[in-house]
Amino acid sequence: MAASSRAQVLDLYRAMLRESKHFSAYNYRTYAVRRIRDAFRENKNVKDPVEIQALVNKAKRDLEIIRRQVHIGQLYSTDKLIIETQEKPRT
Repeated sequence: MAASSRAQVLDLYRAMLRESKHFSAYNYRTYAVRRIRDAFRENKNVKDPVEIQALVNKAKRDLEIIRRQVHIGQLYSTDKLIIETQEKPRT
C-alpha cells in the first residue's frame, strides 16, 4: 500500500471511530465502534490498489451514513442506560 493511501485509510479509520462515538444511544455506539474495528482488521491485508480504493470509497460512504445517523439520533435522544452512568460507588 502506498504511503498516501495508508495515511488516507488511517485518517478515515480515525474519523469513523471519532464520529461513531457521538451516537447518543449506548448500543449503537458500541456496535458501530466494534463493527468499524472488525471491518478494518478484516481488510488490513488487502494489497490490490483497485480493491483498496473500492474499500476506501465504501468507507467514505459509510462515514457519511454514520454522520447522518448520529444527527438523527440526537434529534430523538433517549435517557441514558444504567450501564452508561458515571456515578462512583459509595464507600
